[in-house]
Amino acid sequence: MLALARKLHRAARSDTPAVALPVLRRVLATGTLHGFTLPALYRDRTKLRRKHVLRMLGIEAGYAGWENYRHALDTLTPAQLTHYDLWQGKAGYPNAWFSTPAQAQRHADSHGGRVVQVGHQAVVLE
Repeated sequence: MLALARKLHRAARSDTPAVALPVLRRVLATGTLHGFTLPALYRDRTKLRRKHVLRMLGIEAGYAGWENYRHALDTLTPAQLTHYDLWQGKAGYPNAWFSTPAQAQRHADSHGGRVVQVGHQAVVLE
């Protein structure tokens, strides 16, 4: 997870908007940094620290923050790590996206695949 956070932190600090903006959107969507708009955060990317990215990952995984997620990681098996970024390299394209994990699970039950929650949404990976 620390390697993933490092990769996302580097992406967020990139000078290329297509690389930085998706990560910055996730940081703002999780409420990790307050008082910034997306354009303002992009202009001042140096405010983003690794701890913010780790907090974002914890919140996206369904925990209150990184501290809770870090303790839970000790008890999780690799199969239980369902964070989308971890599965992205194995995922084919196109993927079926859904507004809720419940909708994604119904689709996966009918058509097969693995449900991965991404924030409040979910994706079914083949």
